[in-house]
Amino acid sequence: MARVLAQQLGERLGQPVIVENKGGAGGGIAAEAVARATPDGYTLFFGTTGTLAINPSLYRHLRYDPVKDFAPVSLMATTMNVLVVNPRLAADDLSGLIKLAKDKPGDLTFGSAGNGSSNHLSGELFRTEAGGLQITHVPYKGSAPALVDLLGGRISMMFDTISQQTQNIALGKVRALAVTGPKRSPLLPQVPTAQEAGLKNFDVTIWFGVLAPAGTPVPILDRLSRDIRAVMETADMKKLMLAQGAEAKPTTPAEFSALIKHDISKWGPVVKACGASLD
Repeated sequence: MARVLAQQLGERLGQPVIVENKGGAGGGIAAEAVARATPDGYTLFFGTTGTLAINPSLYRHLRYDPVKDFAPVSLMATTMNVLVVNPRLAADDLSGLIKLAKDKPGDLTFGSAGNGSSNHLSGELFRTEAGGLQITHVPYKGSAPALVDLLGGRISMMFDTISQQTQNIALGKVRALAVTGPKRSPLLPQVPTAQEAGLKNFDVTIWFGVLAPAGTPVPILDRLSRDIRAVMETADMKKLMLAQGAEAKPTTPAEFSALIKHDISKWGPVVKACGASLD
């Protein structure tokens, strides 16, 4: 997503935009590098729900402040997870799964890409919103090994990105019970939202956006925001996002800032309740 934006943004700015990967600490190494960069508009951060809204509660020694250290430029896109279960599980829909979990407390398991990941916290929020279900979390080192165990029947369910599961759902390898966003996904129009299925306050919307270091001059932020919004509003970009299970959703800097603050408040209690913590 960042690379496609970089190419088209570079064309509008009349100079190349280079994507530099800085992995580690759940995106924290990259975030810290941008937070400490010169605020001249030449160094930007591709931020996510995880790096900006979840990490502040998850990491005990976070080396950046997602609110104070960055100047939001624009949201790019949003996506959601899908709850999938092993087809042999005796649950045809979300209400059936909740009933099964209540009838057999502690028997069901859900896998994730690791502690504090969006699919882990999707499961924790699900347990809470469904009335405190006793479902055991099984963390993995990534979604791929979790999926292997789901297909093999060694775990009961998992929340995963829609783009990773559309083919498995179509082939009947897994059964989709609900998507986590506030509306149905165009890639899975037959799958209801968790809200439609009865969990009225359940919403896990994952977002991606661009930020600059705090102190970047407003005229630069406005220019970048305007150009990013123009790129994201093109028909080609909307089509590309849809193919990835995402929705192009550019915003103003103020709107993006409000979203970050809202989701920090939303995910903090969830992280605290499940006891997830990283150094």
